[in-house]
Amino acid sequence: MPKLFIIGIGPGDVSSLTEKARSALAEADLICGYTLYVDLIRPLFPEKPTFTTGMTGEVERCRVCLEEASNGKTVALVCSGDAGVYGMASPALEMSSAWPQVEISVIPGITAALSGGALLGAPLGHDFCVISLSDRLTDWALIEKRLRCASEGDFALCLYNPASRHRADYLRKACDILLESRSPDTVCGITRSIGREGEEWRILSLSDLRKWPADMFTTVFVGSSATKEIAGRMVTPRGYRP
Repeated sequence: MPKLFIIGIGPGDVSSLTEKARSALAEADLICGYTLYVDLIRPLFPEKPTFTTGMTGEVERCRVCLEEASNGKTVALVCSGDAGVYGMASPALEMSSAWPQVEISVIPGITAALSGGALLGAPLGHDFCVISLSDRLTDWALIEKRLRCASEGDFALCLYNPASRHRADYLRKACDILLESRSPDTVCGITRSIGREGEEWRILSLSDLRKWPADMFTTVFVGSSATKEIAGRMVTPRGYRP
């Protein structure tokens, strides 16, 4: 049966690939994905043919993968982090009804909320929300509503896509919304280029986060009212007592 693997490759360091992801990539006749993500894993399988598209080429990428699979190839569609968290599993499955003969397997990976959280310590130790600040596919009004509801619910937050060249002030706007119900001293953290060259992380307050020069390689963590900085790490207590 024609096969399409939709694979989360994790943060970018090949050592973070799961064994299941490696096996699927080894089985594939063709590897597809956003150019940067294919380049990250190319050293593992330099002999395999690839198909890449740039940012905003997601629909074309899915179409090519499904067509190539329907023609008898085993295809791997890769994305960073987890395939089902702001990844390619959703659009590919949405389109798949036109290619019912293709067997689709979604291979999970380590999403930035988890890999970034591990750098900082344990910022997501209790209930949390993940929200993307990109308004390319979601209206900003809805993003604002989600930020307010999550903040008022006292969830720890992980913010994806906090800023870009065209959205330079979006993290500041998000922090202003959070400051409506949270203390300026709320413990926050930033991570950047997780698992890649130039990896960095730091802990800072919500008031300082508001001024942080984030970009698309940055993942932001905002603590709940219970989150603390302990020995230089960001910790949201699970609730156990000594």
